[in-house]
Amino acid sequence: MKERAINLAKQWTQSSYLDQEDRNDIQQLLDDPQKNENEIIERFYQNLEFGTGGLRNIIGIGSNRINKYNIRKAAQAMANVALETNSSELKACVSYDNRKFSKEFAKEVASVFAANGIKAFIFDQLTPTPMLSYAVRYYQAICGAMITASHNPKEYNGFKAYWSDGAQVTPPQDQKIIDAYNKIEEWEQIKSLDFEKAQAQGLIEWINEDCNESFYSYIENHLPQKELSLKHGDKVHFIYTPLHGCGHIPCEKISKRLGYTRFEIVQSQAVSDANFSTLATTPNPEDPKALELAVALMKEANADVAYGTDPDCDRLGVVVNHKGIEHFLNGNQIALLMLDYIFTQLQLQNKIPPHPIVLKSIVTSPLQETIAKSFKAKVVDTLTGFKWMAHKWKELEESHENYSFIFASEESFGYMPFDHVRDKDAVAAIALMNEITLHYKLQNKTLIDALYDIYEKYGYAQESLIALNYSGLSGKEKITKIMNYFRTHKPSSIANNKIKIFKDYLSLKEKDINTGEEKKLTIHPSNVLGFEFENGNKLFLRPSGTEPKIKFYTMVQVQTGDLKEKQKTAQKQIKDIEDFILNTIESI
Repeated sequence: MKERAINLAKQWTQSSYLDQEDRNDIQQLLDDPQKNENEIIERFYQNLEFGTGGLRNIIGIGSNRINKYNIRKAAQAMANVALETNSSELKACVSYDNRKFSKEFAKEVASVFAANGIKAFIFDQLTPTPMLSYAVRYYQAICGAMITASHNPKEYNGFKAYWSDGAQVTPPQDQKIIDAYNKIEEWEQIKSLDFEKAQAQGLIEWINEDCNESFYSYIENHLPQKELSLKHGDKVHFIYTPLHGCGHIPCEKISKRLGYTRFEIVQSQAVSDANFSTLATTPNPEDPKALELAVALMKEANADVAYGTDPDCDRLGVVVNHKGIEHFLNGNQIALLMLDYIFTQLQLQNKIPPHPIVLKSIVTSPLQETIAKSFKAKVVDTLTGFKWMAHKWKELEESHENYSFIFASEESFGYMPFDHVRDKDAVAAIALMNEITLHYKLQNKTLIDALYDIYEKYGYAQESLIALNYSGLSGKEKITKIMNYFRTHKPSSIANNKIKIFKDYLSLKEKDINTGEEKKLTIHPSNVLGFEFENGNKLFLRPSGTEPKIKFYTMVQVQTGDLKEKQKTAQKQIKDIEDFILNTIESI
């Protein structure tokens, strides 16, 4: 592996396609291979893989790094697949967040599309992922690209690939793009036009304000109680942090347009900053530490709720001021509040459509199914990732089964309350949460009160996530060992939870442990394992597709006792399962 990495590094230093400055950077490493051995291997042990959703990695010069050369390669691969459609007028949309080189990479993508005869529409300022998804649909583009690393550390950037439905690429397009990417063996196979020249030729155009206005208007006109917001929006006080990302303008704009005059921004984190200098952790609203400044301001001002969005503004975190104490809601709880509110309002207004459908990932709270069934709605589980929910919704649309979309979500702080985009959307989510907060405040309730009402009505559920980081080549091998262990050394019980069903989403096999009966899973294959226990609890294992992590999802439901007793029982069951996991991993 060392020899291969050094040889590939030498090839990069000898390529006239690369800028001299970048070749010099590699040569400095090669001048002292012993000292820089690990760095050379990490940068060059493989070509950066185009995964099922695009590229994501540490920024740097090297075959296994995010740089303008690999970004161009990804754009060329998408262009090659788009050209195979033989459409007469091909268009593509491009956006970017606040990451290092994001705007430069976005312009590179647009220049590659333009050179291939695909007209590129690019946002003129950093813009959220959901607005890129919307733009693809608005312009009826064949594809789109978002330059972002989502909530990864500051060293990262990436390339999210979208297709004509506005969703991240899924079969068969994803494999076609991967194949096209892998077939590019020479830099000369990549076409590119000078950005300004392409603009002059009409092959690159800035996305117009009409597109943005259409996006905001759709959200406004599809909220359950828009008039309530316009009339009483000044009665609630929100604190919001974009965590230095691109959510500042859109989230503030949609909130102010709906009458939420007390929508206050954490000013120190409103500045676009690729170094995330005010954060001691990753810019992820799932992490309570990332929201410390927003929570402090919420408590100081006695505001109702604090929000946080990740850099590309597709994830939303919510912290509730309940009786002077901050309560960090998890993604499942936020989704439960949204789902129950949407259905309740539709019912009160006699607007529940025929054949309502709710989409969620397999690792998202099963309590959603209880709520949906009470409103005679169907729930469909998909693999983790909004692209799979969007893919399923597209399948259902094309099947003409007349389902009516209600809501889609996943536990990792992603929500799609409307179907104007085909990805998780923190802009629409924040507009909806504003309204939900107001609705309950007018009843002298907080979101915690509302959540407890849901538990009293539908039963108590609690979920937990362990996410373990294993970086680099050794980390990749560790994750593989963990998955192989749980796949082949299946215990009969985990922490006194007797296993009833074992699911392997890679082999697409579901096995009943008691009877030995096997069934085939009707879902796309993925490296995921699922354990369903006889008491109704569940455990899922899944390596992240975009980060050097392996995730363990524990889901428990408790039926007996009052709310406090149920919470105590659930916490004990979760702790026992998680202790088992951590102790087992330590020995692998």
